[in-house]
Amino acid sequence: MKNKTLLFKIFLYLSIFSCLILLFIWFFQIILLNKYYSYYKTNEINEYISKIKKETDNEKLYKTLEEISYNTDFCVEIIQNKQTIYSSVQDNKGCIDTNNNNKVLESKINFINSNDDYYKSKIINPKFNNLTLLYGVKLENNQYVFLNTSLEPINSTIDILREQLIIVSFIVIVLAIVIAYFISKSLSKPISKLTSSAKSLSDGNYNIDFNVESDIYEINELGLTLNYAKNVLKKTDEFRKDLLSNVSHDLKTPLTMIKAYAEMERDFTSSKEKHENNMNIIIEEVDRLTILVNDILNLSKLESNIENLNLEEFDLTKLIQTILNRFKIFSYIKNYEFIFEYQEPLIIKADKQKMEQVIYNLVGNAINYTGDDHKVIIKMLKEKKKIRIEITDTGKGIKKEELDKVWDKYYKVNKKYKRNTIGTGIGLSIVKNIFILHGFKYGIKSTIDKGSTFWFEIPYEQKIKN
Repeated sequence: MKNKTLLFKIFLYLSIFSCLILLFIWFFQIILLNKYYSYYKTNEINEYISKIKKETDNEKLYKTLEEISYNTDFCVEIIQNKQTIYSSVQDNKGCIDTNNNNKVLESKINFINSNDDYYKSKIINPKFNNLTLLYGVKLENNQYVFLNTSLEPINSTIDILREQLIIVSFIVIVLAIVIAYFISKSLSKPISKLTSSAKSLSDGNYNIDFNVESDIYEINELGLTLNYAKNVLKKTDEFRKDLLSNVSHDLKTPLTMIKAYAEMERDFTSSKEKHENNMNIIIEEVDRLTILVNDILNLSKLESNIENLNLEEFDLTKLIQTILNRFKIFSYIKNYEFIFEYQEPLIIKADKQKMEQVIYNLVGNAINYTGDDHKVIIKMLKEKKKIRIEITDTGKGIKKEELDKVWDKYYKVNKKYKRNTIGTGIGLSIVKNIFILHGFKYGIKSTIDKGSTFWFEIPYEQKIKN
């Protein structure tokens, strides 16, 4: 049963359920029918005896007895002074011929002679071989009333019901099998489709669709969930390929340069000036490799939630100025202009090292994507309950549908890989995770052909120094 299909199991369970219902009906209608009938007739005769005992007037008594014999299958007899003064003889299986049955006569005589108030006995009717209940009760004026009725359902209606039950059972079993098949088919078909699509997804096919036409809410929800999982896996796979491609490129370029300049140093005799230039290039590329490896490790720690915050109070204004001083070389060699706008020095409480990474990466990103004017603008705004930092470039801007994607590792609006002027390509991912770790709000505003602004907010009332 563990390896059976859903179709088979649903079909089997519905079929078993239908058969159990039929067995339940047969058990009560056939096996327990006689017992229930006997219980019912015994209670009924007790009710009639109570009714007869209440009648003191003979005329009313006879009328009551006539109603009983007319409306039911009870046989009624009144004996007074050992003589039958009233008898309702019905020609059916419910009556026993009390006058021609020695055992019945003997029982009646013994009851009359005993002076008991009640008498009850179960006797086999020899004429029809059915169990009959004989009930006697003593009345006033030395009158005795005897009632007898069959304790077994012996009329033709019962036989008809049993035959009908056989036919109905056969029809129900056939219908149950057919209905169980179609129900199990309708339930298992969409699940089988989802299973097939899931197997295709495991083979790396991301063009499949998990949408199924089903009237079952849970199956539709499963399809939507699998579609979402497929899209996430597809995106992750694309990121993985981009990451491998871009990291490989970032590793290959400095390694190639290191090797080339090292070979020059080995194979050619060069002047002291060329020697120093070659060694500086080798050192710079090694530093670039170190930065790349460190960024990958930092991002891994942040995404794994194993990095802790080291909160301290520091001057955010001074930190930004210090970082901008590092980029002054771009002002000399490529005419970059860095504009820092602020109202007053502000003290915040945060992880200083990580905030340094944030400012460094955001400014570096602006350098990579700013326009031909080579202008980068940094604003620090003091608002009522927060400090807002904005870093703006004057580049080509970002499309609205791509704004959320720029925080992803190595995501580029232009998919053709281009080595960054500064940074490793995963800086914005590190920035996003640092914001999340601090609980800062962050975002991007961008206008096509006018540039982009990366911003984040620090709660001011919690960070300000007293």
